Amino acid sequence: MEFLESLGDGWTIYLWLVIGVMIIAACIYWIRWAAKNEQFDEDIKYLVFTEEDRDKMTPAEFAKSREVLATQEQSRIRVLKQQEEERSRQ
Repeated sequence: MEFLESLGDGWTIYLWLVIGVMIIAACIYWIRWAAKNEQFDEDIKYLVFTEEDRDKMTPAEFAKSREVLATQEQSRIRVLKQQEEERSRQ
């Protein structure tokens, strides 16, 4: 506690600046991670629909949901292959 009292006035602003820079750096890191890992897919909303929802959707929406589902399955297979290759290297 004596150390903090020995500091001059205004030192807390530097502490806040350092913490702010750390928060911004963490946000940039996680946004970059999300972009690299396909987390910003706006078509993800179509994955909740199944064949049973065909009558509740327009034909165009249903076709889009099937297309998005096929794309996601291909992406899943690709990612699983990459993970398997990484495991086999180790």
